[in-house]
Amino acid sequence: MTTKGEKRIVSEEDKIFAKNFNIMDHPDIPTGLPPHLQLQRTRVLCKNDAPIHTASVTYSGAYNAVGVDNSVKLENFSENFKVDVIQLSKDGMELTFDMIGIDAAIANAFRRILLAEFPTMAFEKVFIANNTSIVQDEVLAQRMGLVPIAADPKLFEYLSENDQPNEKNTIVFKLHAKCAKGEGRKKVLTKELIWLPKGSELVKESGDSNSKPKTYTSFSRSQKESFPEFADNPISPSYPDILIAKLGPGQEIELEAHAVKGIGKTHAKWSPVATAWYRMLPEVILLGEVEDEDAERLVKACPENVFDIEDMGNGRKRATVARPRDCTLCRQCVRPNYGEEVNKGVEEKEWIENVSLRRVKNHFIFKIESTGSLPPDVLFTEAVKILEDKCERVIANLS
Repeated sequence: MTTKGEKRIVSEEDKIFAKNFNIMDHPDIPTGLPPHLQLQRTRVLCKNDAPIHTASVTYSGAYNAVGVDNSVKLENFSENFKVDVIQLSKDGMELTFDMIGIDAAIANAFRRILLAEFPTMAFEKVFIANNTSIVQDEVLAQRMGLVPIAADPKLFEYLSENDQPNEKNTIVFKLHAKCAKGEGRKKVLTKELIWLPKGSELVKESGDSNSKPKTYTSFSRSQKESFPEFADNPISPSYPDILIAKLGPGQEIELEAHAVKGIGKTHAKWSPVATAWYRMLPEVILLGEVEDEDAERLVKACPENVFDIEDMGNGRKRATVARPRDCTLCRQCVRPNYGEEVNKGVEEKEWIENVSLRRVKNHFIFKIESTGSLPPDVLFTEAVKILEDKCERVIANLS
Protein backbone atom coordinates (compact mmCIF):
# COMPACT_ATOMS: atom_id res chain seq x y z
CA MET A 1 0.00 0.00 0.00
CA THR A 2 1.26 3.45 -0.91
CA THR A 3 0.41 6.77 0.70
CA LYS A 4 -0.17 10.07 -1.05
CA GLY A 5 3.01 11.44 -2.58
CA GLU A 6 4.80 8.10 -2.64
CA LYS A 7 5.74 6.45 -5.92
CA ARG A 8 4.55 2.90 -6.53
CA ILE A 9 7.18 0.48 -7.70
CA VAL A 10 6.02 -1.42 -10.78
CA SER A 11 7.03 -5.04 -10.62
CA GLU A 12 7.96 -7.23 -13.59
CA GLU A 13 4.68 -9.09 -13.20
CA ASP A 14 2.78 -5.83 -13.56
CA LYS A 15 4.73 -4.97 -16.69
CA ILE A 16 3.99 -8.39 -18.24
CA PHE A 17 0.30 -8.09 -17.32
CA ALA A 18 0.03 -4.60 -18.84
CA LYS A 19 1.80 -5.74 -22.00
CA ASN A 20 -0.51 -8.71 -22.53
CA PHE A 21 -3.69 -7.03 -21.34
CA ASN A 22 -6.56 -6.96 -23.83
CA ILE A 23 -9.91 -5.53 -22.87
CA MET A 24 -11.60 -7.93 -25.28
CA ASP A 25 -10.45 -10.86 -23.10
CA HIS A 26 -12.61 -9.67 -20.24
CA PRO A 27 -15.62 -12.00 -19.79
CA ASP A 28 -18.07 -9.11 -19.46
CA ILE A 29 -17.10 -7.59 -22.84
CA PRO A 30 -19.38 -8.82 -25.68
CA THR A 31 -17.55 -10.41 -28.59
CA GLY A 32 -18.21 -9.92 -32.28
CA LEU A 33 -19.72 -6.98 -34.08
CA PRO A 34 -22.68 -5.13 -32.61
CA PRO A 35 -25.94 -6.02 -34.39
CA HIS A 36 -26.21 -2.69 -36.22
CA LEU A 37 -22.65 -2.99 -37.59
CA GLN A 38 -23.18 -6.60 -38.57
CA LEU A 39 -26.30 -5.55 -40.46
CA GLN A 40 -24.40 -2.80 -42.30
CA ARG A 41 -21.58 -5.22 -43.09
CA THR A 42 -23.70 -8.02 -44.55
CA ARG A 43 -26.87 -6.36 -45.89
CA VAL A 44 -27.97 -3.59 -48.21
CA LEU A 45 -30.99 -1.85 -46.68
CA CYS A 46 -33.53 -0.77 -49.29
CA LYS A 47 -35.44 2.28 -48.12
CA ASN A 48 -38.43 3.73 -49.94
CA ASP A 49 -36.25 6.40 -51.60
CA ALA A 50 -32.85 4.72 -52.10
CA PRO A 51 -30.72 1.84 -50.80
CA ILE A 52 -28.14 2.43 -48.06
CA HIS A 53 -25.01 0.58 -46.87
CA THR A 54 -24.24 -0.44 -50.45
CA ALA A 55 -20.45 -0.40 -50.12
CA SER A 56 -18.49 -3.49 -49.14
CA VAL A 57 -16.08 -3.13 -46.22
CA THR A 58 -12.79 -4.56 -47.54
CA TYR A 59 -10.25 -3.00 -45.16
CA SER A 60 -8.84 -5.75 -42.95
CA GLY A 61 -8.60 -3.53 -39.87
CA ALA A 62 -12.02 -1.92 -40.15
CA TYR A 63 -13.30 -3.58 -36.97
CA ASN A 64 -10.10 -3.92 -34.92
CA ALA A 65 -11.59 -1.68 -32.24
CA VAL A 66 -14.15 -4.35 -31.40
CA GLY A 67 -11.79 -7.28 -31.84
CA VAL A 68 -13.09 -8.52 -35.21
CA ASP A 69 -10.65 -9.50 -37.96
CA ASN A 70 -12.00 -8.40 -41.35
CA SER A 71 -9.12 -9.72 -43.44
CA VAL A 72 -9.75 -12.11 -46.32
CA LYS A 73 -8.37 -15.57 -45.63
CA LEU A 74 -8.18 -18.37 -48.13
CA GLU A 75 -9.30 -20.93 -45.55
CA ASN A 76 -12.47 -18.97 -44.75
CA PHE A 77 -13.20 -18.39 -48.42
CA SER A 78 -12.85 -22.12 -49.20
CA GLU A 79 -15.24 -23.02 -46.40
CA ASN A 80 -17.88 -20.39 -47.14
CA PHE A 81 -17.91 -20.21 -50.94
CA LYS A 82 -20.31 -22.49 -52.78
CA VAL A 83 -22.33 -22.65 -55.99
CA ASP A 84 -25.90 -23.99 -56.00
CA VAL A 85 -27.54 -24.72 -59.35
CA ILE A 86 -31.15 -23.53 -59.24
CA GLN A 87 -32.53 -24.05 -62.73
CA LEU A 88 -31.49 -25.25 -66.18
CA SER A 89 -33.76 -24.59 -69.14
CA LYS A 90 -35.13 -27.44 -71.26
CA ASP A 91 -32.83 -26.63 -74.18
CA GLY A 92 -29.86 -26.43 -71.79
CA MET A 93 -28.91 -22.90 -72.82
CA GLU A 94 -30.12 -20.91 -69.77
CA LEU A 95 -28.60 -21.56 -66.36
CA THR A 96 -29.56 -19.98 -63.04
CA PHE A 97 -27.37 -20.60 -60.00
CA ASP A 98 -26.45 -19.05 -56.66
CA MET A 99 -22.94 -17.90 -55.78
CA ILE A 100 -22.60 -17.68 -52.00
CA GLY A 101 -19.73 -16.30 -49.96
CA ILE A 102 -18.19 -14.07 -52.62
CA ASP A 103 -17.65 -10.35 -53.10
CA ALA A 104 -19.52 -8.34 -55.72
CA ALA A 105 -16.24 -7.52 -57.48
CA ILE A 106 -15.57 -11.22 -58.17
CA ALA A 107 -19.14 -11.83 -59.35
CA ASN A 108 -18.83 -8.86 -61.69
CA ALA A 109 -15.49 -10.19 -62.97
CA PHE A 110 -17.20 -13.42 -64.06
CA ARG A 111 -19.93 -11.41 -65.79
CA ARG A 112 -17.45 -9.24 -67.68
CA ILE A 113 -15.36 -12.23 -68.74
CA LEU A 114 -18.44 -13.97 -70.13
CA LEU A 115 -19.48 -10.88 -72.05
CA ALA A 116 -16.15 -9.67 -73.39
CA GLU A 117 -13.23 -12.06 -72.89
CA PHE A 118 -14.49 -15.54 -73.74
CA PRO A 119 -13.53 -16.57 -77.32
CA THR A 120 -16.03 -17.96 -79.83
CA MET A 121 -16.29 -18.44 -83.59
CA ALA A 122 -18.25 -15.86 -85.60
CA PHE A 123 -18.47 -14.70 -89.21
CA GLU A 124 -15.87 -12.03 -89.90
CA LYS A 125 -15.87 -11.90 -93.72
CA VAL A 126 -18.84 -12.32 -96.04
CA PHE A 127 -18.16 -12.60 -99.77
CA ILE A 128 -21.38 -11.78 -101.63
CA ALA A 129 -21.47 -13.16 -105.16
CA ASN A 130 -25.07 -12.17 -105.87
CA ASN A 131 -27.70 -10.33 -103.88
CA THR A 132 -30.89 -9.13 -105.55
CA SER A 133 -32.93 -9.03 -102.35
CA ILE A 134 -34.08 -5.80 -100.71
CA VAL A 135 -31.52 -6.32 -97.92
CA GLN A 136 -28.40 -4.28 -98.64
CA ASP A 137 -25.07 -6.07 -98.78
CA GLU A 138 -23.68 -4.46 -95.62
CA VAL A 139 -26.87 -5.19 -93.66
CA LEU A 140 -26.85 -8.78 -94.87
CA ALA A 141 -23.21 -9.15 -93.80
CA GLN A 142 -24.04 -7.69 -90.38
CA ARG A 143 -26.91 -10.14 -89.92
CA MET A 144 -24.63 -13.02 -90.90
CA GLY A 145 -22.09 -11.90 -88.31
CA LEU A 146 -24.63 -12.26 -85.52
CA VAL A 147 -25.48 -15.90 -86.36
CA PRO A 148 -24.05 -18.08 -83.53
CA ILE A 149 -21.97 -21.08 -84.62
CA ALA A 150 -21.90 -24.32 -82.64
CA ALA A 151 -18.15 -24.98 -82.68
CA ASP A 152 -15.72 -25.32 -79.79
CA PRO A 153 -13.32 -22.35 -80.08
CA LYS A 154 -10.56 -24.24 -78.24
CA LEU A 155 -10.07 -26.36 -81.38
CA PHE A 156 -9.20 -23.33 -83.51
CA GLU A 157 -6.45 -20.73 -83.58
CA TYR A 158 -6.68 -16.97 -83.83
CA LEU A 159 -6.30 -15.49 -87.33
CA SER A 160 -3.82 -12.61 -87.36
CA GLU A 161 -3.29 -10.08 -90.11
CA ASN A 162 -0.27 -11.94 -91.46
CA ASP A 163 -1.88 -15.41 -91.41
CA GLN A 164 -3.52 -17.14 -94.32
CA PRO A 165 -7.03 -18.53 -93.72
CA ASN A 166 -6.59 -22.27 -93.27
CA GLU A 167 -8.35 -25.25 -91.73
CA LYS A 168 -7.00 -24.38 -88.25
CA ASN A 169 -8.28 -20.82 -88.02
CA THR A 170 -11.26 -20.46 -90.40
CA ILE A 171 -14.69 -22.07 -90.83
CA VAL A 172 -16.35 -21.58 -94.23
CA PHE A 173 -20.08 -21.69 -94.99
CA LYS A 174 -21.92 -21.04 -98.23
CA LEU A 175 -25.47 -19.90 -98.82
CA HIS A 176 -27.39 -20.03 -102.08
CA ALA A 177 -31.10 -19.25 -101.81
CA LYS A 178 -33.45 -18.34 -104.63
CA CYS A 179 -37.14 -17.56 -104.87
CA ALA A 180 -38.52 -18.67 -108.23
CA LYS A 181 -40.86 -16.40 -110.13
CA GLY A 182 -44.49 -17.10 -109.49
CA GLU A 183 -43.85 -18.40 -105.96
CA GLY A 184 -44.69 -16.71 -102.68
CA ARG A 185 -42.22 -14.89 -100.49
CA LYS A 186 -39.38 -17.16 -99.32
CA LYS A 187 -37.75 -17.09 -95.88
CA VAL A 188 -33.99 -17.67 -95.86
CA LEU A 189 -33.09 -19.45 -92.61
CA THR A 190 -29.77 -20.49 -91.08
CA LYS A 191 -30.49 -24.15 -91.84
CA GLU A 192 -29.65 -23.33 -95.48
CA LEU A 193 -26.05 -22.50 -94.56
CA ILE A 194 -23.83 -25.33 -95.80
CA TRP A 195 -20.48 -26.06 -94.15
CA LEU A 196 -17.51 -26.36 -96.50
CA PRO A 197 -14.91 -28.52 -94.72
CA LYS A 198 -12.48 -28.21 -97.66
CA GLY A 199 -12.50 -24.42 -97.60
CA SER A 200 -13.65 -21.68 -99.93
CA GLU A 201 -15.17 -22.46 -103.31
CA LEU A 202 -15.18 -18.88 -104.60
CA VAL A 203 -12.44 -18.33 -107.16
CA LYS A 204 -10.15 -15.46 -106.25
CA GLU A 205 -7.79 -15.71 -109.19
CA SER A 206 -8.07 -17.81 -112.33
CA GLY A 207 -4.83 -19.70 -112.95
CA ASP A 208 -3.65 -21.29 -116.17
CA SER A 209 -4.89 -24.63 -117.40
CA ASN A 210 -2.22 -26.52 -115.44
CA SER A 211 -2.66 -24.83 -112.04
CA LYS A 212 -5.47 -24.95 -109.54
CA PRO A 213 -7.59 -21.75 -109.28
CA LYS A 214 -6.88 -19.74 -106.14
CA THR A 215 -9.66 -19.31 -103.61
CA TYR A 216 -10.04 -17.15 -100.49
CA THR A 217 -8.65 -19.88 -98.19
CA SER A 218 -5.61 -22.12 -98.16
CA PHE A 219 -6.83 -25.41 -96.71
CA SER A 220 -4.19 -28.14 -96.85
CA ARG A 221 -6.66 -30.80 -95.80
CA SER A 222 -10.34 -31.20 -94.99
CA GLN A 223 -11.50 -30.12 -91.55
CA LYS A 224 -13.20 -33.50 -91.20
CA GLU A 225 -9.72 -35.00 -91.26
CA SER A 226 -8.15 -32.32 -89.04
CA PHE A 227 -10.94 -32.52 -86.47
CA PRO A 228 -12.33 -36.08 -86.11
CA GLU A 229 -15.07 -34.77 -83.80
CA PHE A 230 -16.66 -33.07 -86.82
CA ALA A 231 -16.69 -36.19 -89.01
CA ASP A 232 -20.05 -37.41 -87.70
CA ASN A 233 -21.20 -34.10 -86.23
CA PRO A 234 -20.71 -31.39 -88.87
CA ILE A 235 -20.34 -27.74 -87.87
CA SER A 236 -23.57 -25.79 -88.14
CA PRO A 237 -25.29 -22.69 -86.77
CA SER A 238 -26.50 -23.07 -83.19
CA TYR A 239 -30.13 -22.71 -84.27
CA PRO A 240 -31.51 -23.73 -87.68
CA ASP A 241 -34.48 -21.35 -87.73
CA ILE A 242 -32.84 -17.91 -87.44
CA LEU A 243 -34.18 -15.62 -90.15
CA ILE A 244 -31.48 -14.14 -92.39
CA ALA A 245 -33.60 -12.48 -95.07
CA LYS A 246 -36.84 -12.71 -97.05
CA LEU A 247 -36.83 -13.12 -100.80
CA GLY A 248 -39.51 -12.03 -103.24
CA PRO A 249 -40.21 -13.78 -106.58
CA GLY A 250 -37.12 -13.75 -108.77
CA GLN A 251 -34.76 -12.60 -105.99
CA GLU A 252 -31.59 -14.48 -105.09
CA ILE A 253 -28.77 -14.53 -102.52
CA GLU A 254 -25.45 -16.26 -103.09
CA LEU A 255 -22.62 -15.74 -100.65
CA GLU A 256 -19.76 -17.33 -98.74
CA ALA A 257 -19.13 -16.56 -95.06
CA HIS A 258 -15.85 -17.11 -93.21
CA ALA A 259 -15.90 -17.50 -89.44
CA VAL A 260 -12.83 -16.83 -87.28
CA LYS A 261 -12.01 -16.84 -83.59
CA GLY A 262 -12.45 -13.68 -81.53
CA ILE A 263 -13.69 -12.18 -78.25
CA GLY A 264 -16.59 -9.92 -77.38
CA LYS A 265 -14.24 -7.07 -76.44
CA THR A 266 -13.47 -6.75 -80.16
CA HIS A 267 -17.07 -7.08 -81.36
CA ALA A 268 -20.32 -8.21 -79.74
CA LYS A 269 -20.79 -10.96 -82.35
CA TRP A 270 -18.07 -12.95 -80.56
CA SER A 271 -19.82 -12.76 -77.20
CA PRO A 272 -20.91 -16.31 -76.20
CA VAL A 273 -23.88 -15.08 -74.15
CA ALA A 274 -27.04 -13.24 -75.03
CA THR A 275 -26.70 -11.85 -71.53
CA ALA A 276 -25.04 -12.69 -68.24
CA TRP A 277 -26.31 -10.89 -65.15
CA TYR A 278 -26.61 -11.20 -61.40
CA ARG A 279 -28.47 -9.67 -58.50
CA MET A 280 -28.11 -9.92 -54.75
CA LEU A 281 -30.42 -12.31 -52.94
CA PRO A 282 -33.53 -10.44 -51.70
CA GLU A 283 -34.39 -10.63 -48.03
CA VAL A 284 -37.84 -9.51 -46.94
CA ILE A 285 -38.43 -9.18 -43.21
CA LEU A 286 -41.69 -8.39 -41.44
CA LEU A 287 -40.73 -6.27 -38.43
CA GLY A 288 -44.14 -6.62 -36.85
CA GLU A 289 -47.41 -8.47 -37.14
CA VAL A 290 -49.48 -7.45 -40.16
CA GLU A 291 -52.96 -8.85 -39.63
CA ASP A 292 -56.49 -8.95 -41.03
CA GLU A 293 -57.30 -6.10 -43.42
CA ASP A 294 -53.73 -4.79 -43.43
CA ALA A 295 -52.44 -8.27 -44.34
CA GLU A 296 -54.79 -8.47 -47.32
CA ARG A 297 -53.73 -5.03 -48.50
CA LEU A 298 -50.05 -5.99 -48.21
CA VAL A 299 -50.54 -9.18 -50.25
CA LYS A 300 -52.51 -7.27 -52.88
CA ALA A 301 -49.93 -4.49 -53.10
CA CYS A 302 -47.03 -6.79 -54.08
CA PRO A 303 -46.99 -7.39 -57.88
CA GLU A 304 -44.65 -10.41 -57.52
CA ASN A 305 -46.77 -12.27 -54.91
CA VAL A 306 -43.94 -12.30 -52.38
CA PHE A 307 -46.37 -12.30 -49.46
CA ASP A 308 -49.04 -14.79 -48.48
CA ILE A 309 -51.81 -14.95 -45.89
CA GLU A 310 -51.77 -17.42 -43.02
CA ASP A 311 -55.01 -18.40 -41.35
CA MET A 312 -54.55 -18.20 -37.57
CA GLY A 313 -58.05 -19.39 -36.68
CA ASN A 314 -60.91 -17.56 -35.02
CA GLY A 315 -61.22 -15.40 -38.13
CA ARG A 316 -57.73 -13.94 -37.74
CA LYS A 317 -55.29 -13.64 -40.64
CA ARG A 318 -51.72 -12.49 -40.82
CA ALA A 319 -49.26 -11.80 -43.60
CA THR A 320 -46.18 -14.01 -44.11
CA VAL A 321 -43.19 -13.83 -46.44
CA ALA A 322 -43.67 -16.80 -48.76
CA ARG A 323 -41.45 -16.10 -51.79
CA PRO A 324 -38.71 -13.57 -50.90
CA ARG A 325 -36.54 -14.68 -53.84
CA ASP A 326 -39.10 -13.25 -56.27
CA CYS A 327 -38.80 -9.73 -54.86
CA THR A 328 -37.76 -7.21 -57.53
CA LEU A 329 -37.35 -4.26 -55.17
CA CYS A 330 -40.33 -2.35 -56.53
CA ARG A 331 -40.74 -0.93 -52.98
CA GLN A 332 -44.51 -0.98 -53.24
CA CYS A 333 -44.72 -2.65 -49.83
CA VAL A 334 -42.71 0.08 -48.08
CA ARG A 335 -44.40 3.10 -49.61
CA PRO A 336 -46.90 5.05 -47.52
CA ASN A 337 -50.28 3.37 -47.69
CA TYR A 338 -48.81 0.71 -50.03
CA GLY A 339 -48.70 3.26 -52.85
CA GLU A 340 -52.48 3.62 -52.90
CA GLU A 341 -54.06 7.02 -53.29
CA VAL A 342 -55.60 8.28 -50.09
CA ASN A 343 -58.57 10.61 -49.96
CA LYS A 344 -58.19 13.92 -48.23
CA GLY A 345 -58.79 13.71 -44.54
CA VAL A 346 -57.74 10.05 -44.32
CA GLU A 347 -54.59 9.35 -42.32
CA GLU A 348 -51.72 7.78 -44.28
CA LYS A 349 -49.84 4.85 -42.77
CA GLU A 350 -46.08 4.53 -42.99
CA TRP A 351 -45.91 0.82 -43.84
CA ILE A 352 -42.14 0.94 -43.95
CA GLU A 353 -42.30 0.40 -40.20
CA ASN A 354 -43.66 -3.09 -40.78
CA VAL A 355 -41.57 -4.27 -43.76
CA SER A 356 -37.80 -4.28 -44.20
CA LEU A 357 -36.33 -4.91 -47.65
CA ARG A 358 -32.73 -6.07 -47.72
CA ARG A 359 -30.15 -7.60 -50.02
CA VAL A 360 -27.53 -10.11 -48.90
CA LYS A 361 -24.16 -8.69 -49.94
CA ASN A 362 -22.33 -11.99 -50.46
CA HIS A 363 -25.15 -14.04 -52.04
CA PHE A 364 -25.73 -13.55 -55.76
CA ILE A 365 -28.37 -14.98 -58.08
CA PHE A 366 -26.48 -15.43 -61.36
CA LYS A 367 -28.03 -16.18 -64.73
CA ILE A 368 -26.25 -17.11 -67.96
CA GLU A 369 -28.12 -17.17 -71.28
CA SER A 370 -25.91 -18.81 -73.90
CA THR A 371 -26.20 -17.98 -77.59
CA GLY A 372 -25.81 -21.69 -78.32
CA SER A 373 -22.11 -21.94 -79.14
CA LEU A 374 -21.42 -23.69 -75.81
CA PRO A 375 -23.60 -24.77 -72.86
CA PRO A 376 -23.75 -22.24 -69.99
CA ASP A 377 -22.11 -24.59 -67.47
CA VAL A 378 -19.10 -24.91 -69.78
CA LEU A 379 -19.03 -21.14 -70.23
CA PHE A 380 -18.89 -20.50 -66.48
CA THR A 381 -16.24 -23.16 -65.91
CA GLU A 382 -14.06 -21.66 -68.63
CA ALA A 383 -14.65 -18.15 -67.24
CA VAL A 384 -13.24 -19.32 -63.91
CA LYS A 385 -10.15 -20.62 -65.72
CA ILE A 386 -9.72 -17.29 -67.54
CA LEU A 387 -9.91 -15.39 -64.24
CA GLU A 388 -7.42 -17.81 -62.69
CA ASP A 389 -5.02 -17.28 -65.58
CA LYS A 390 -5.30 -13.49 -65.23
CA CYS A 391 -4.53 -13.72 -61.49
CA GLU A 392 -1.47 -15.89 -62.20
CA ARG A 393 -0.18 -13.32 -64.69
CA VAL A 394 -0.58 -10.53 -62.15
CA ILE A 395 1.27 -12.54 -59.50
CA ALA A 396 4.03 -13.35 -61.99
CA ASN A 397 4.44 -9.67 -62.91
CA LEU A 398 4.53 -8.59 -59.26
CA SER A 399 7.15 -11.18 -58.39
